[in-house]
Amino acid sequence: MAASLQPACLDLHFAGKKHPPPLKHTNNPPTFLRCVSSPNLPEPDSSPDTSSLSKDQRKVVRIAWEKIVRWSRSLRAKAKTDVLERTRKVVVLGGGSFGTAMAAHVAGRKEGLEVNMLVRDSFVCESINKNHHNCKYFPEHKLPENVIATTDAKAALLDADYCLHAVPVQFSSLFLEGISDYVDPGLPFISLSKGLELNTLRMMSQIIPTALKNPRQPFVALSGPSFALELMNNLPTAMVVASKDKKLANSVQQLLASSYLRINTSSDVTGVEIAGALKNVLAIAAGIVDGMQLGNNSMAALVSQGCSEIRWLATKMGAKPTTITGLSGTGDIMLTCFVNLSRNRTVGVRLGSGETLDDILSSMNQVAEGVATAGAVIALAQKYNVKLPVLTAVAKIIDNELTPTKAVLELMSLPQVEEV
Repeated sequence: MAASLQPACLDLHFAGKKHPPPLKHTNNPPTFLRCVSSPNLPEPDSSPDTSSLSKDQRKVVRIAWEKIVRWSRSLRAKAKTDVLERTRKVVVLGGGSFGTAMAAHVAGRKEGLEVNMLVRDSFVCESINKNHHNCKYFPEHKLPENVIATTDAKAALLDADYCLHAVPVQFSSLFLEGISDYVDPGLPFISLSKGLELNTLRMMSQIIPTALKNPRQPFVALSGPSFALELMNNLPTAMVVASKDKKLANSVQQLLASSYLRINTSSDVTGVEIAGALKNVLAIAAGIVDGMQLGNNSMAALVSQGCSEIRWLATKMGAKPTTITGLSGTGDIMLTCFVNLSRNRTVGVRLGSGETLDDILSSMNQVAEGVATAGAVIALAQKYNVKLPVLTAVAKIIDNELTPTKAVLELMSLPQVEEV
């Protein structure tokens, strides 16, 4: 009978034990008893005031911030600007939204810098040169007057100091082979394209030198959370440039970094590229969850699982785990999976809402790289012996071998395993 009068929290506290330890006799009952058996005891005087910092805490914060500011000023004072000063011409291959945004950004870095955009649409070319607008992608944004468009590859590439490659991955090989005769073997290529070539599983760091027949073509991968529209609006953005040539990465950093665009450097080309490619596939999965209205719990679970899958594969391919948690990994994943401006996420939303892939793609005027990249996921998973449930499910949905509803059921039925 006495046992039945014990507070509920006491039973929970000693659940599974044969005999609870004896209680010590004190004037004040233990805390876990007071919370239940002494409801009339007075509450503590008041909760601590957390609305403002104490004098000592404010001092600590002020000193910490001053150290950051001094460190920042010191590095800025040492920063070199000779790359931008001696750069005379930059060529941008491709007239899409991101290529246009980067062309406008580079052109705004220096008055008198010639920025040539190589485009295939003569109407877009005329619009840029006459009205300083890309009528197809940014009709309401005026481009700097030193942005010049052309359909002539030879003229665009002549005497260029840097080349920004913004052609979709699946079309890059054929395109580059067609202009290879005009490319200087020492011209640095800065790749803005994210994805894997469907049939070969190659990344841009492999596609570009192969297509140009020059294994020593200087290469840099540019990646990170960056919507073209926000770049056009000069909103604060941070990205990373990756190259095996540290000096080249630093040069590109000098060329691109500005008051509203931070550029970090990395030597992990594989990590930056594979994260940039697979995040597009994961964004389709995130869109499917949203289109099916499965809720926020599902979204968080799916994206965290997808992040793990990207890390598993990337590290098997030689990438650094820290790259996957950086700008080109977690940063880009968050942007692409959670924001409606993402083309890949939009494809997923519409798939989850019941539309067919053919109808979705035929209504889009831009390429969603994740659609093609998803087809390479299964082959990569097999090649590196890695299980990628979420990314593989996306590939099967795109191939019309699995419905979104069935995919959810299968994923939820996977064995309950230890998190790794």
